[in-house]
Amino acid sequence: MKSVGLDTSIVLRLLTGTPTGQAHRALAEVTQRLSSGVRVSVSDLVVSEAYFALQHHYGVPKAEALRLLATFLTQSGVTCTGAAGAVLTTPSLATAKPGFVDRLIHADTMRSADELLTFETAAGRLTGVRVLTEA
Repeated sequence: MKSVGLDTSIVLRLLTGTPTGQAHRALAEVTQRLSSGVRVSVSDLVVSEAYFALQHHYGVPKAEALRLLATFLTQSGVTCTGAAGAVLTTPSLATAKPGFVDRLIHADTMRSADELLTFETAAGRLTGVRVLTEA
């Protein structure tokens, strides 16, 4: 099966509809690819960058940015190559500690490592995490 990856600029156009011309072009391209059987995907890095861009450049509140991304990954036909789709299902993610990106880091790390080292105390709530303290 053929596949294509989307970068953050395409995802943001699809989510925000702006600028209009680029949003229409992105939607047409993605729709055409999906309808012809092409696997369309995004990486965790794209999802996390879109998460921050929605908040900081488009003024979208954190909870709404998370909802938009979750809906995008569950209803658009676009798949995620990493853990973002699963992490976005975390209950109350907008206020969860650790937050979205820290949970992505954890999920990605645990795919290839036995333990994640951090100074972030909130991350200690996740399995396989060791929180270091100052010497």
